[in-house]
Amino acid sequence: MALSRIWSAFIIVAIVVASIKCFFFGHSDIFNWMVIGKSSDPLNPLKLDGIIETCWIAVDLCIKLIGTLALFMGLMSIAEKAGGIRLLSRIIGPFFSKLFPEIPKGHPSMGHMIMNFSANLLGLDNAATPFGIKAMESLQELNPNKDVASNSQIMFLCLHAAGLCLIPVSVIAIRSTQNAQDPTDIFIPCLIVTFVGTMAAMFIVSFKQKINLLQPVIITWVLSISAVVGLLVWYVSKLNADSIKSFSGLLSGGIILLIFLLIVLGALYKKIDVFDAFIDGAKGGFETALKIIPYLVGILVAVSMLRTSGTFDVIMSGIKNVFVFFGADTKFVDALPTALIRPLSGGAARGMMVSTMISSGPDSFASKLSGVFQGASDTTFYVVAVYFGSVGIKNTRYAIGSMLLADLVGVCTAIALSYMFFA
Repeated sequence: MALSRIWSAFIIVAIVVASIKCFFFGHSDIFNWMVIGKSSDPLNPLKLDGIIETCWIAVDLCIKLIGTLALFMGLMSIAEKAGGIRLLSRIIGPFFSKLFPEIPKGHPSMGHMIMNFSANLLGLDNAATPFGIKAMESLQELNPNKDVASNSQIMFLCLHAAGLCLIPVSVIAIRSTQNAQDPTDIFIPCLIVTFVGTMAAMFIVSFKQKINLLQPVIITWVLSISAVVGLLVWYVSKLNADSIKSFSGLLSGGIILLIFLLIVLGALYKKIDVFDAFIDGAKGGFETALKIIPYLVGILVAVSMLRTSGTFDVIMSGIKNVFVFFGADTKFVDALPTALIRPLSGGAARGMMVSTMISSGPDSFASKLSGVFQGASDTTFYVVAVYFGSVGIKNTRYAIGSMLLADLVGVCTAIALSYMFFA
């Protein structure tokens, strides 16, 4: 219900803003460009994709997702039949059983979730999505009301959307292409912000679900993860830009290939028909990709309308004027477009970040803060559309509100840390 209201509000607000610009400010062609505009069209004054083009983009995303989904869901099928998912469930069971009290001990969903979190941690977006969809499907099996998100599904999705990532490789790469003096200087703020955002998501959902976090198992795991994050910050802070890229590639690529190897070796040891198991799982990738097309089209079209109508420009102008009125520092406002659009579209947020770098310079405060915003969270509404859409959830309950609140904590933390590191 919450997603329905938000989606409706996006469309209504976008049309109202566009109407005001058309009838009061002389932008007579704005409706046309909102519908048929293409960002590649030199005659398009908005330089943004309209509704029709966005529909094609949404379908194209799903088609490209089919291959990745098929591969990783096929591997998950092998791992399940070989008992690897059950093994993961036993390892993380003591911790997850406290955060997910409704999940039975040893349930495969725990293994699926840890695979998703691990891929997210390493910045492997293409792997994280199939693992996450498989985790959502496993949790849906335990859901007594198939149309309404369960507590476990909400906790999982909020933790996933917080986007804990060790090294923001894509942001560092983009900063490098823009000739930043030190492309890696956003690493430590990004890591801290994603960690804070993840902890915020856990606290918010736990408070809502009345989960006691002051349990020895939870405290031990949180402190252990904090120690790992701290050690990584210490180690990577001593590396130069080239070494960080090399280390990141070795870590992420090496881990995913190691997972492939362990799954296949384990299946051979258990005398599983490996290829048949892979095909059984891969078939689900095609079906899942088709299932999420309507959800993705709906979200991306609504986001496109907000952008092409100029709603974001109006919001940014209003925010800046408020801070100017109170005499506060406003240099962080130039980076806010990335933060505001990040929950809606990862690609659009990346474009906003690059735009900020071009207009302000790659080493400006706004550009660095924009990079921290980009590397510090996931795309909330995209995640909701894809993950809940894959299992047919219609009532998301308090999931979106919790995720946006965690995003807000991340944004505030990013601004504070950027002033500490870059001001």
